[in-house]
Amino acid sequence: MTELKVTDKETIARLGRVAVIMGGDSAEREVSLKSGRAVLEALQAAGVDAFGIDAADDLIGQLQANSITQVFNVLHGRGGEDGKLQGLLDFMGIPYTGSRVLGSALAMDKIRTKYIWKQLGLPTPNFASLNATSDWSEVVAQLGKFVVKPVREGSSIGISIVDNGGDVRSAYESASAFDSEVMAEQYIDGTEFTVAILNGEAMPVIEFHTPHKFYDYDAKYIANDTQYLCPAPIDEATTAYLQDLSLQAFNAVGCEGWGRVDIMRDQQGKFWLLEVNTVPGMTDHSLVPMAATAKGLSFTELLLQILAAKPLR
Repeated sequence: MTELKVTDKETIARLGRVAVIMGGDSAEREVSLKSGRAVLEALQAAGVDAFGIDAADDLIGQLQANSITQVFNVLHGRGGEDGKLQGLLDFMGIPYTGSRVLGSALAMDKIRTKYIWKQLGLPTPNFASLNATSDWSEVVAQLGKFVVKPVREGSSIGISIVDNGGDVRSAYESASAFDSEVMAEQYIDGTEFTVAILNGEAMPVIEFHTPHKFYDYDAKYIANDTQYLCPAPIDEATTAYLQDLSLQAFNAVGCEGWGRVDIMRDQQGKFWLLEVNTVPGMTDHSLVPMAATAKGLSFTELLLQILAAKPLR
């Protein structure tokens, strides 16, 4: 990985005019705006010729009206992480950070990601597709306690945990308000970990704990009672295993550049892959900047690493 420091003015000048795309109209709009503002302010403070674009306001017109060298994509959720923005930028010939069309679309689709992982023998919890005519009793019999979630949504939006005998239909209806595809995933009772990926390298592992029922939207972005341990208090062998597993999971679905892989460890000590995030949060509660700090990279240096690694498309 090429080390870039904020004092490297020549490198900063070569970045050219950078559009930070944020906001949009997905369920993650507010988080995206917060991430985008943090990225924009840090880049401008470092001397980068950067400006912000809210994707909800005539995105194509704004891209056409400005001379743009490259895009820093901080558009969370629909439109920004599912390949749509990537396809548009490819068509317009504008380089951008993060995964390309295929990697973005696959990682956003939790079911198809799990199909690939299972085919490759990577550990991920059992799951089932749900629809309005699903046999709820069969799902309960198959999975026991499980998580119901939209297939293509982020930030734990629309997620419910269903115990044996719980109201599966209500959980399904809650998730289907955000996506036409809904899934049930076997609940893993244990400890949560995440591994940030930056330009082909797995960063320090983060372990976290929340008093909430699960790591929900509030625990991620609002509450101050979530406990983060970085680097995670695990031995070197376990750290190496999680970093290697995360890289395998990330690469398996065609992701590149930067992102984050979420993992659970069950009560027996086995690890399970949950999902890949291709445009992780960049707020003051976010995990990728936390991992970068543990590696000795400032927030601005992290952003420069992400930008400088992206070739012209």
